[in-house]
Amino acid sequence: MTPAALADLIRSAAVEVMSARGLDTSVLPESVTVERPRNPEHGDYATNLAMQVAKKAGVVPREFAGWLAEELTAYGSIASVDVAGPGFLNLRIAADAQGAIIRDVLVGGADYGRGDAYAGLTVNLEFVSANPTGPMHLGGARWAAAGDALGRVLQAQGAEVTREYYFNDHGAQIDRFVHSLIAAALGEPPPEDGYGGAYVADIASAVLEVEPGVLDLPVDARHERFREVGVNLMFDEIKKSLHEFGTDFDVFFHENSLHESGAVATAVADLKDSGNLYFAENAWWLRSTDQGDDKDRVLIKSDGAPAYIAGDVAYLRDKRLRGFDLCLYMLGADHHGYVARLKAAAAALGDDPAVVEVLIGQMVNLVRDGEPVRMSKRAGTVVTMEDLVEAVGVDAARYSLTRSSVDQAVDIDLDLISKRTNENPVFYVQYAHARLSSLQRNAASLGIERGSVEDADLSVLTHDREGDLIRTLGECPRVVASAAQLREPHRVARYLEEVASAYHKFYDSCRVIQPGDDRATPLTVARLQLCEATRQVLANGLELLGVSAPEQM
Repeated sequence: MTPAALADLIRSAAVEVMSARGLDTSVLPESVTVERPRNPEHGDYATNLAMQVAKKAGVVPREFAGWLAEELTAYGSIASVDVAGPGFLNLRIAADAQGAIIRDVLVGGADYGRGDAYAGLTVNLEFVSANPTGPMHLGGARWAAAGDALGRVLQAQGAEVTREYYFNDHGAQIDRFVHSLIAAALGEPPPEDGYGGAYVADIASAVLEVEPGVLDLPVDARHERFREVGVNLMFDEIKKSLHEFGTDFDVFFHENSLHESGAVATAVADLKDSGNLYFAENAWWLRSTDQGDDKDRVLIKSDGAPAYIAGDVAYLRDKRLRGFDLCLYMLGADHHGYVARLKAAAAALGDDPAVVEVLIGQMVNLVRDGEPVRMSKRAGTVVTMEDLVEAVGVDAARYSLTRSSVDQAVDIDLDLISKRTNENPVFYVQYAHARLSSLQRNAASLGIERGSVEDADLSVLTHDREGDLIRTLGECPRVVASAAQLREPHRVARYLEEVASAYHKFYDSCRVIQPGDDRATPLTVARLQLCEATRQVLANGLELLGVSAPEQM
């Protein structure tokens, strides 16, 4: 019995209890909260429903809990119910009913844990969006891992997700990058405000290969060719790095297109016409303080040029015109001010500010031997995604960057995540999957058939470690739903570690295949079904994180 099924059962029992006593059932919540007690001695699950509704119904909570306990014990799927404290209910599930979780997992297969909470919702998920002026740094790598995982989690709840990269190819940073390329091509040091690192020389050399005579062009034409070719070459490298990291995008949106197409001018004109801009100090201002910003923001500067936020407004307008219901932005730690600005832009465009959500990510630091890793051979000043992948591999990098909440700064210990031991979280989870895969192969080699889960007698799984593992598997749908709702894919990673821990404890206490076994006993079959269900849940969770589920390690 899954937590969701148990919650429905408890609510049905409460309706019976209240109806029989003439109590108002409208005070019952739509969904009942069911939790696993921290102390397993208290039961398999617990609920505070009696304390929630008793007073509203005009009765004493503990008395209501007693009625509910009596009703629930009449169900064959409930082994026992105890009333604790002022009205908590601690429940133990019958072994055969608990086995239904294993059936649910194996019947659901790769779809187990998925839901439809966001069915019909179209989401534009913009993440990474690093400037094409250098290799992908660690902050971008964190967004690449966490953003892709969030997209997968939202899709697992039925959302239609478009992964989008906002290509910043407009403005002063691009000009500085181009000047740096030209200097490198001429064999000169980079400009004072330019970009250094070996990658600049690499890109400059690549431009010369593509355009051998580019240095002979007039200054303006030379600048334009270095801009067009050099920026595209740099961006191609970024795309390649992201693809090799397992992160691919559906749309690469060019910022410059907003200006060249007139979309910025149109958005500004619409806001003027609707009265959502005001003119002061020879500039046009957006009333962003209405959405909690610390000050109103200039949209059109006194010289008539659009401020950077004008492009943001036009970009949001474009997303909405493309039909997205929710626009999710994943931005770096230095973008806190954008939350209010983007919501103000939505309001000015006539939208509910709730169509905009902004997630702010914090810094990533690498350490080795207890010391910070600061220098990249290629970039010169920052550690890149490629440096991290080269050091630990894609799986360890993605998992390590995803297993912590993005709003927390994180230190990644290169020594730890390179280890092939249970101290390393990604190894711990992947090893559990590989061990489970090996177990099924060993059973097959001995001629022990698992058979169909529908034919298995799962009521024989009565050991405490078996029950704990089964109930942990039953949490999967709730964890995935919560990860999507809270925009926190790290919950999936932490859950997988719980599953792996429960499995290892089960395996240490409950031998699946006895020495000399040449036939499958009912207990052997049931445990093999439980092991396969555990393997499936681990595989499903790793897929949501974009991490492989190896069958051998």
